[in-house]
Amino acid sequence: MTTQLSTHIPSTAIGVDPVPTGLRTAVAATVADSLFRRAVRRLPLRVEYPGGVVLGRDPDDTAAPLMTLHRPADFAARLGTGGLIGFGESYMAGDWSAPDPATVLTVLAADIENLVPVTLQRFRRFYVAKRPGTERNTRTGTRANIARHYDLSNAFFTLFLDETLTYSSALFSTTTPPPRWPDLAGAQHRKMDRILDAARVGPGTRMLEIGTGWGALALRAAERGATVRSVTLSTEQHRLARERIATAGAEDRVQVDLLDYRQLEGEYDAIVSVEMLEAVGYAYLDIYFRTLQRLLAPHGRAALQVITMPHHRMLATRDTYTWIQKYIFPGGFLPSMRLIAETVGDHTDLRLTEGFSMREHYAHTLRLWLEQFTRNTGQAAGPGLDPVFRRMWELYLAYAEAGFRSGYLDVEQFVLTRGDEE
Repeated sequence: MTTQLSTHIPSTAIGVDPVPTGLRTAVAATVADSLFRRAVRRLPLRVEYPGGVVLGRDPDDTAAPLMTLHRPADFAARLGTGGLIGFGESYMAGDWSAPDPATVLTVLAADIENLVPVTLQRFRRFYVAKRPGTERNTRTGTRANIARHYDLSNAFFTLFLDETLTYSSALFSTTTPPPRWPDLAGAQHRKMDRILDAARVGPGTRMLEIGTGWGALALRAAERGATVRSVTLSTEQHRLARERIATAGAEDRVQVDLLDYRQLEGEYDAIVSVEMLEAVGYAYLDIYFRTLQRLLAPHGRAALQVITMPHHRMLATRDTYTWIQKYIFPGGFLPSMRLIAETVGDHTDLRLTEGFSMREHYAHTLRLWLEQFTRNTGQAAGPGLDPVFRRMWELYLAYAEAGFRSGYLDVEQFVLTRGDEE
């Protein structure tokens, strides 16, 4: 199945706030610089400063990941006033770089609990940014949040996705040795088949998909003989998914609607949703799971794939505003499996079963995406991406890879059934 895509990528110009100044910034920068140097000296990391000075637990260990500070003063000012948001903005601005940013970020993520001394962590609520009310996942807010990410343009996502146009973790047959780019499409089909098997999708199944992507999973289900209704809030994805379905001759089996999940009606034998729960938001999780219960037929099964984080980290960060939320996924929220289980148990009569972790597989998926993104955006005749925007997406893909490699993040498939389901 092929669909001709436009190679035009709309303007990607994005701004980064100027380096902050003033007395408060000077004090914050001094503290941040001291804490950063203190952390680096005990980590398996090398940080190179202008003039050739290298800090790290073992500065001579050339196998340790390398981070180069080009403008240390600007880096410290952004870090001191913006925390992790400032850290990300400093990469976007070019204050620091790394040959392999994911390896640098993996070291930092693995030590995230200790980067700031415990005595200072108690003041976290005073200096960490709060989420803006404009990014709440109301019906209108969710539509705007989704558009800011998924409606960048379909052509943009082809810069790093494989031909299936699947934007979620793949499932490789093995992760040792690390998979290569040619393995990715097959691994995406393996992931789709596993979750469709978990939902028991087959001939005659009435399946609902919440979060269409670009239609690959819906088409895979239709190939099994299911009739599929899929919903999305991305106008770009909606358009291309419909085109791909028409090209595949599956219009009689797959219907794609531009619709919020809260507006759905009907009854379905299977509900499948892959990495969409992250866009629901903490305040709306109970509504989401009650909606699944309302739509699920007797003896039906819902199979979900969800990015999660440890419960204590989720509690510590659920009300804060992060670099990812500001620049990549406005309104995004990563739950813990404990929160999911408690929400399902408190607000529905569904049962959560059959958990399956794919953490290492997502790390490899992201590595392949970043390599492909770098190849395509580094070509002399490649797309005219704004340099700041390009660095922003490089950091996002590396940031996510580091989260999975360090264990800070996980991705899990699980099944929800009614109490009477066998």
